[in-house]
This record gives sequence, structure tokens and C-alpha cells, in this order.
Amino acid sequence: MATRVRSFAKINLGLAIGPPRADGFHGLMTLYQTIAAHDVVTVEARRVAGTGSSQITLTTNHPGVPTDERNTAWKMVERALARLGFGAEVKIHIQKELPVQGGLGAGSANAAAALVGLERELRKAVPERLEVAAEVGSDVPLFLIGGAVVGTGRGEQVVPMPDLPPTWCVVAVPEVGVSTPRAFQEWDGLCAARAGGLTSGVQPDRLEELSHVYASVFGGDPGTGQASDTSGIVHGLVPGRNQGGLGEKNPEPGDTWNGLAGDPLLALVRTGIENDFEQVVFPQYPLLREIKRTLMGTTADLSTTDDSADASGGAIYAALSGSGSALFGLYRTEAGAKAAQQRVQAGGCRALLTETLPRDEYWRKMFAE
Repeated sequence: MATRVRSFAKINLGLAIGPPRADGFHGLMTLYQTIAAHDVVTVEARRVAGTGSSQITLTTNHPGVPTDERNTAWKMVERALARLGFGAEVKIHIQKELPVQGGLGAGSANAAAALVGLERELRKAVPERLEVAAEVGSDVPLFLIGGAVVGTGRGEQVVPMPDLPPTWCVVAVPEVGVSTPRAFQEWDGLCAARAGGLTSGVQPDRLEELSHVYASVFGGDPGTGQASDTSGIVHGLVPGRNQGGLGEKNPEPGDTWNGLAGDPLLALVRTGIENDFEQVVFPQYPLLREIKRTLMGTTADLSTTDDSADASGGAIYAALSGSGSALFGLYRTEAGAKAAQQRVQAGGCRALLTETLPRDEYWRKMFAE
């Protein structure tokens, strides 16, 4: 019987961009947060004799999703079988509900879901699965952890963080395509202009700045954490602790940030987190700036946050996710979120009503039986 896996999306709670690296990527620091909006990935697999005898077929309901080796789910299964050292016949179907290339990590989430489905089908854990995931894409490893996850490097070096409480979320999905490579180019140009043509000494400070922001809330330094290996998560079983570096201990379900008795999300927002991509994407696509204002429920400064924001239907926090084009707002109440969804839709933009998904809920709800 095939395994059906919910392929949950992510948003970025703050994203800082560093300078270009020798490998062509940019250094990043971001706080990923999984959300309940999802695709469904169905995997059917059976082991066959011979390491070179694997056969992969992939189908989907979306015409924009590749069904060959270009697909991240295909790449993941291919690499996973190579690590396992045996062949298999694998059928994958991706039921798309999330936007393609919208900044929500949908393709990366599909790859992680395909891996989890393959492991359950074959009853075999893939060795060094986070390493395999990083080979497939920068966002893929976070989906093998779930919840609140700090990403460094090019985003693939992941450290699990204590979770936010479930929070209502509205995701706006404009019919606008944002090129991530172009967004990086525009960012480099902006930094060069600010530095009089010199980028050194400017961009690295952004990463350190966000590292200090997270440290002030987490009570540690996420920048010094080691990648977490969640190889024990297989067949739907979630270990009580992840093997990642968070100083004295790793987070468990129910942990709070820095022992805060108040609102950890508001504590994080008050530090002034932002997504660097907004500085170059919004001037290119003014519509996205307006959608963010609509999500916030105000025409005031977009960086403004207020304890009473949700009382008037406004967001606790709103931002671009990744390089876009999707944007999101977070709300204290379902009523506030529904009001924001209606505002966005009234402007002619698709809007999804969902919630943030803590780590234990992420794994508990992953398998769609």
C-alpha cells in the first residue's frame, strides 16, 4: 500500500544575506518556521535486485512541475537509493496545492516528503539523510526537522529551535514571479552602491546582526550550532530529542524561547527582524509592498509592530517569504487572520488561511493515512 505524506510549507521569520561565496552561493542566516499549508506526496516503492536497476516514475496534477530528474523529489529518491546501496522501483505522485516557486519551499518540502515516504515504504532509514538533503537543495534539510529551525551557510546548515506556539497565519500568493538569482544580483548591487563599490565589510555584518538578534531571544548563539541529524525519525517515529547543537541542551516539545513567560513571537518581532530581500524585491514589484500593507492592516510604516495590532485586525508581523513572491502575516486570533485573508482577496490576490506548525505537530500530522 502506498504511503501518503503531507508536504508542509515554510515561511522565513527574518532573513539576512551575506556576501557571495567562492562557490557562487551567498551566506545566509534565517529562521525557518513550518506551516500547516501543504501538498501531498504519495510514494510507492519496492526493492529490486541490483544497485543499478532502480526505476523512478513521477506524476503530478500541476503542469509547471517537472516529472523527470529535474524534480527535487526525483533527485532525493535517486540519491537516497544510492546511499542505501540497493535498487527499487519507485512511483511518486505530487498533488500540488502550494504555489510553485513562491518562496514557501514547496519543491524542497516535496523532496523531504518523498524521502520520508521512501523510508517508510522500504522500512529502511537512509544514512546521513541531512547531508543527502543538502545535496538536493538549500531548503530541503529544514523539512527533516520541522518547527522553528535556524538556517545558516546557504540555508542548509540547520539547528532546531524551541517552538513558537501555534499562530494563525495568512499566506498571500500573488500572480507574480520573482527570480531568486536576480534578487541576489540586485542585493549585491545595492550593497556595492552603499559601500561606494566595495562589498567587503558590509554584508557579513548582516549575518552577525541577525545572529545576535536570535541569541537575544533564544538565550544562546544559533550561529555556533552544529547541523542536527534527525536520522532517528523514520516510519513516523519521532525521537524525544534531536542531535543538534544548542548549547546546554536541545529543544523538546513545549520548550519556550529563553524561558519567556510572555509572547515569544512578539519578543522576536520587537528585535526588529526583517527579510533583506524586501529591500530589492519591493522596488521591482510595488504590488508586493502593497500586499504586505494589506496583511499588516495598516498604511503605516511596514516595520511597525504593536501589541494591539491584532485587536484591529492587523498582523503581529508580516513579511516576504524567502525571495517571494509569497508573503505572510501572523495573527493572534482566527478572526484577525480571516479579516486579513478577506482584505487580501478583495484586492484580487489569492490568500491561504493556515497556522504555524510546531515540531511535534509537524511529525504527528505528516502521514496522511
